[in-house]
Order: sequence, then C-alpha cells, then structure tokens
Amino acid sequence: MKDEFRSRLSDLRIRLELLLDRLLAPTATGGEIVRPARLLAAMRHAALDGGKRLRPFFVVETARLFGVEGEGPLRAGAALECVHCYSLVHDDLPAMDDDDLRRGRPTVHRAFDEATAILAGDALLTLAFAVLADPSTHPDGAIRAGLVANLAAASGIGGMAGGQMIDLLSEGRDLSTEDIRTLQAMKSGALFRHACEAGAIVAGASAEDRGLMRDFGARLGLAFQLADDLLDVTADASQAGKRTAKDAERGKATQVALLGPKKAADLLTVTLDEAVAMLAPYGARADMLAAAARSIGEGGGG
Repeated sequence: MKDEFRSRLSDLRIRLELLLDRLLAPTATGGEIVRPARLLAAMRHAALDGGKRLRPFFVVETARLFGVEGEGPLRAGAALECVHCYSLVHDDLPAMDDDDLRRGRPTVHRAFDEATAILAGDALLTLAFAVLADPSTHPDGAIRAGLVANLAAASGIGGMAGGQMIDLLSEGRDLSTEDIRTLQAMKSGALFRHACEAGAIVAGASAEDRGLMRDFGARLGLAFQLADDLLDVTADASQAGKRTAKDAERGKATQVALLGPKKAADLLTVTLDEAVAMLAPYGARADMLAAAARSIGEGGGG
C-alpha cells in the first residue's frame, strides 16, 4: 500500500501542477483586467514546483472514498493549496518568521521583495475562492458555497490566521499542553480538517461522514505539526528545505519543546494511530487514506 500511495501522490502532484499552471497563466480571466507579470511570477514561485501536496491529496482521496473523482475534487484541492501557499509566503516575511528559505528555494520576499510577497499572498488567497466559486468545481451552487464557507472558516480568524496570531503572541511564554494543542489545531490543523471535509462536501457525503472526516483531519493536523516540529530539531536545512532550529531560537511554543523529542515522537505515533482507527467504518476502501496518514510520521514540511 505504501508503494501505491507514493504512486498516487506522484500522479496527484503532476495533475495539480498542471492545473495550478493553468490557473496562474498570464491571460486575464473573468472580470480581471490584466495580470501584472511581476506579481504573477511571485505567485508562481510560491505555488509551483514544490511541496508534498498532502492537503490536496487528502481532498482528492476523501472524495474518492465517497465515490467521486475528476476535476471537481482536484480544483477543490488546488484552491486549498493556494491558501496554504499564501500562508507560507506571509509566514516567511520579516514581520513574521523572517525566513530566507522555503522548499529549498529563496522565499518569495527574498526572490522578489516584501511588497510583492504580500501582494502575491493576497492574490493566491483570493484566487482560491474564485476557483471554488467557479461552476467548473461543481455544478451545484450549494456545494460550491459549502466549500467556500468551509475554507473561509479554516483559513480565517478562528482558524489558520487566528492560530498564527496566537503563535506570535506566545513566543517566549510557557504554554500548557492544551494551549499548544489549541494553537496548533488552528494554525496548521484547520487546513487539514478542511482538506478531509472538503472531499466529503464535493462528493455530497452525509453530515455524519463529513463530521467523521473533519475529526480525522483534525488528528492529521496535530500529527503533521508534531512531525514538523520534530523535523525542526532533528534535521538540517538541506533535509528540511527550510531553516531549522528556529523554534528554539524564537522561543516558540511546541509539543517538542514541552515534552522533549522522545515523548513528542511517541505522541505522534499515538495521534496517527487514533487517526487511522477513525477510518475503521470504511474498511479497505479507506486504505489509501490510512497510508497517507501514516506518511505524515515520516516527516513534516510541505
């Protein structure tokens, strides 16, 4: 199953890259007037040629679990990836995490400039909602509206953006395990929750199935952050594709800092076991999702 997962993830990366390339073409679309070349180049730098693409993979595979494949789930995954990439561009800015390296390449504000990086993030965020609102994503307007509302909640003040604010305010402070879990459930977990629920939404799954997939995604988010934080203390920049050891430098509140690497690694294993166990009602049909979940234990980033 691991080999099949890798093959399917590789296929998803290719299809997603082609779709993102089309979405980030120089020709203006819809109500647009013109696409400035420098801004477009910065957006392409942020969104193309990099990343594990795990979040869109979970969108596509969750939809497949409920019997739906094709362009719709892929577009929903591309929209999510645009939001994820926007968040990385803004997180890397000097006013935030001040990073020079992302996915083994210069961050957008280093490759271009800070103002262009801010605008590139803004444009990727708004492009995501344009993609979801397009009938090409799903012919049913109610489904499209559900995807838009779910991604807005995941990426906004009560989700990723709010989590980043809490993270910044928590630097140098001692937080409890529960406080850290809340922070991470918002900062990184919210997009994983959306990924799994979005697949169920686009497939027209029941409210019960949507809820189960949302909870599954929440576990994935916690596991992903644990893996990423462990990577920060165990890997070098060439392995991680970004600067490491920065959490300790900035006094970041992480489970690794609180528990130590060994206990954090044990917690990662337990969290992934819990996530996989949640797929039991779907039997062998969920084997690919289980394999994808297990892959998170092999390292964060993305």
